[in-house]
Amino acid sequence: MLPEMPLILSLVFVSVALLTGAIAWVVLLQASPERRRLQHVTQDAGGGAGADASLLDTQGVGTDGVRRFIPSSPDKLGRVRKRLGRAGYRSVTAALVYSSAELLLPIILGGAVLLLLGRTTGLILAIAMAALGYLLPGLVLERLIKRRQKRIGNGLPDALDLLIVCLEAGSGLDQAIVKTTEELAIAHPDLAEELRLVTIETRAGKPRLEAFRNLAARTGVEEIRSLVTMLVQTDRFGTSVAQALRVHADTSRTKRRQRAEERAAKLGVKLVFPLVFCLFPAFYVVALGPAVIQFIRFFKESGY
Repeated sequence: MLPEMPLILSLVFVSVALLTGAIAWVVLLQASPERRRLQHVTQDAGGGAGADASLLDTQGVGTDGVRRFIPSSPDKLGRVRKRLGRAGYRSVTAALVYSSAELLLPIILGGAVLLLLGRTTGLILAIAMAALGYLLPGLVLERLIKRRQKRIGNGLPDALDLLIVCLEAGSGLDQAIVKTTEELAIAHPDLAEELRLVTIETRAGKPRLEAFRNLAARTGVEEIRSLVTMLVQTDRFGTSVAQALRVHADTSRTKRRQRAEERAAKLGVKLVFPLVFCLFPAFYVVALGPAVIQFIRFFKESGY
């Protein structure tokens, strides 16, 4: 070994450690509740109305030149925008990026395979990679939708508790939704954004029940649909909103606990494959390796 090798290894180790620490510090700083609270306060002070209006903006500046990249069929355009909205992306840029990914990824992956393997040997693999490139944006988007729906469902009991407190304190339902949106902006930003859209729609003149139905259609969360159905029945029959929300909050909290217990019960089955393919081979080598070596030496010395 060269005499400079320990110094080089030490420098590499220190550099990687510093780089990893810097990246972790930046990520944690961006995700810290204090920073998010400051950003939320700054946005509210700087232009709350403009920020709320931008959530419903579907045009944007300079979008005429890029509209040709978005699916031209109104039915397909509505489907793409609806799926992107469920994932939390409502701008024209998101639709442009998604449609461009569906168009370019098959060409890039299939063309790369053809360039590496040739037209004769790599044609079938190129077709398979092109199909994978076409399906990959949809799979990633579906994963993002599921994760966002899960976050919204987990935050719903807390939102209902805040609504109950505000209603029992004497606030109206609209004011309770506004206050709940402000308080949930840090803990559950996805649910807070959806409630803010409900407030914007009601202020724009839509009936409250229609705004709640739009909330259920945007999110696609089963608990939200049940909540909207309960609110419609409460408004129709004139029963207590706070009492109905309390019952629904208990039900949502029970479902959240049951989902956690279900995931914990599945954990043992999911650990079987890492144990079999990763841990057991190393365990067998460590436990049986010395015995195998002794047997080999014994038979070799005995002349077998």
